[in-house]
Amino acid sequence: MNSFPAKSRLGLFPSLLSKRTAATMLLAIVTASAAAKEDGPASRAGLPARQASERKTVDITVYNAGLSLVREERTLSLGKGANRVQVPDIPATLDPTSLHFAGLGDPAGLRVLEQNYQYDLVNQAKLLEKYLGKEVEFLRPDPDRKKEYSVAGRILAVGGNPEQYGGGGANNPGLVAEIGGKIELNPAGRLVLPSLPEGLILKPQLEWLLISAKEGEQRAEISYLANSISWSCDYVALLNKTDDKLDLTGWVTLVNNSGTAFKNAGLKLVAGDVNIVREPEYADGFQARGAMKLAAAPAPQFQQKELFEYKIYSLQRRTDVGNNESKQIELVSAVNAAARKLLIYDGMDQSWRYWINNANYRSQQSMGEQSNAKVGVYMTFRNDEKSGLGMPLPKGKVRVYKQDDDGREQFVGEDQLDHTPKDEEVRLYLGNAFDVVGQRAQTDFRTLASGHAVEESFEIKVRNHKKETVDVMVMEHPWRWSQWEIVKTGVPFEKVDQSTIRFPVKLAPDKEKTVAYTIRYTW
Repeated sequence: MNSFPAKSRLGLFPSLLSKRTAATMLLAIVTASAAAKEDGPASRAGLPARQASERKTVDITVYNAGLSLVREERTLSLGKGANRVQVPDIPATLDPTSLHFAGLGDPAGLRVLEQNYQYDLVNQAKLLEKYLGKEVEFLRPDPDRKKEYSVAGRILAVGGNPEQYGGGGANNPGLVAEIGGKIELNPAGRLVLPSLPEGLILKPQLEWLLISAKEGEQRAEISYLANSISWSCDYVALLNKTDDKLDLTGWVTLVNNSGTAFKNAGLKLVAGDVNIVREPEYADGFQARGAMKLAAAPAPQFQQKELFEYKIYSLQRRTDVGNNESKQIELVSAVNAAARKLLIYDGMDQSWRYWINNANYRSQQSMGEQSNAKVGVYMTFRNDEKSGLGMPLPKGKVRVYKQDDDGREQFVGEDQLDHTPKDEEVRLYLGNAFDVVGQRAQTDFRTLASGHAVEESFEIKVRNHKKETVDVMVMEHPWRWSQWEIVKTGVPFEKVDQSTIRFPVKLAPDKEKTVAYTIRYTW
């Protein structure tokens, strides 16, 4: 689609723009108003309504946060001077403060004086309210003649909620009508209204007051933000028999609950943590997640490029986005990507990590000795070209499967993947091992003579009940104070960071190993 011409772009709400831009717009509106006095009325009253054409082209950019940017081109059939133009098939979730208009054929000769976003849609309650005090018709059954007869009446009060009770008459407690000179409460019969009252519409629409310098058809482009068009990414991974290879497929799930459909649309997806100011009246877009395992596509359907500090994925074909529809499109796939299974025993109770470097607990012996016995199971792989990937992966849920001895796929766990750049490692937590367990105990604690140092000793035991040898990574977290050192241990270790120590352990079948160490804190 064509980009907005710089001189003809018209943001209709100056509060969203800079003071300088707002001043320029104000001058443009004053100029347009002056032109309207010469060319025709500067009001919609008395002007016939002209319908904009259906969308000639439409492109949608969808963000992670349930927000989308819609850019569409339409043809306007205009007379010279003032025109009242209605634009149908607008999303019910449109944010009217975000709308921009641009004339494409004659930008200088096409100006907007006024915009109205009309969303007073027809419903039973509003119909009754519009007919308060007016004459209506009630159709009542005649059992003898087995047909209905009509009586005239006038609605005096709506009363209860017509939408809740499903109609007029006795089904709508509180409806009051004057029929035959008498007042009836909850009158019997079917209420029939003569016509659709002015001001109520069937679908949301935009209505503009435009000034055109010439008569004829003109192309225009509009863009706006709309809620309730959202996308998410879900991944399906299949492990091989030895857990060292996996097939990965990423699926985009696009959900449109905006109230309108977009035919033959260009589609782009933006991944990244884009900041959006949330207002109370605008609800978050509905997010749906799903995953399915389908045959891999012969070629990537999305092309990934850079956008600011985010990633943008462009679908290399056009697609229909129906209203109230959930659509899935393959984003990425890899076959036989190198993978690795990790067993990690992190025995320290999670609650004590919140008290790290808290001086109140530096010298209290019993604090931090609680532990758990679970050994976590993780799968890792690299998001690189060697693995058949190398595309920035949007955040999403990863579901992992593996074939059992009968050759049937079974679900073995899932985890949430954050936005992951290329060449970074992905680590997925799938659950806890059944046959590998850990045990952690504090074996000694003492305060040194200076009173500014403590030492404590731990003994971590890991047992393997499997039939094969396993590698277990034992993780420890010095938490009492920031200054510490390992003063005694019989096994190799690695200081990962200020609060993490790593002890690698190899366990033969049905064997147990012990990791013992003493740590000294000083302050």
